[in-house]
This record gives sequence, structure tokens and C-alpha cells, in this order.
Amino acid sequence: MNIVQSGLVLCSAIVSFAAVGFAGEGSEILNLPADKGVVAFPHWKHQVLVSDDCSKCHIQDPGKIKELDMDWAHKVCRGCHINEKIGDKKGPVVCFGCHKRP
Repeated sequence: MNIVQSGLVLCSAIVSFAAVGFAGEGSEILNLPADKGVVAFPHWKHQVLVSDDCSKCHIQDPGKIKELDMDWAHKVCRGCHINEKIGDKKGPVVCFGCHKRP
């Protein structure tokens, strides 16, 4: 990914997540652009799964994930999907479990 693409992805993600901070309950679904395909992130579903503990993902400030990029998402999102079990299910961990090609 070149610098321009990285910047655009990061800016889009920041704008998407910044809106969450003003909504109180967050957006229902956030569409996050990525090289391997858009990640349609079900925000409300995740809020419920973490019992509204926003600090699970929003480590510094609710509504803002300043460091959101591929490395962050793979560490935090994929890490949780691998390690946390909800009932008898875990979240997707393979690329196209999250990334959807147009």
C-alpha cells in the first residue's frame, strides 16, 4: 500500500470512528476501506458483546482510534477473535471473513 492509499484509508477510518463519539451509541455498521476489500464492521453488535466497555477497542478515547490501520486491526480485532469466545463461537480470523470484495 502506498503512502497516499494509506493516508486515505486512515482518514476514512478516523472520520468513520469520529462520528461514533458523537452518536452516543455508535453507528450500527461502519464500512472501513482496506486493500483486501471493505470491512463492514458491525459496531452495535460489538458494543453488545463487550457490554459497552468501549475501552476494549477505543483504548485512548471513545469514538477515536487514531492508530487504526492494518497492523492495529490485525492485533486488536483478530487478536480478540482468536482469544475471546462468545458462547460457542469466535469471530472470523481468515482474510475474507472480514474483508468483502466488491
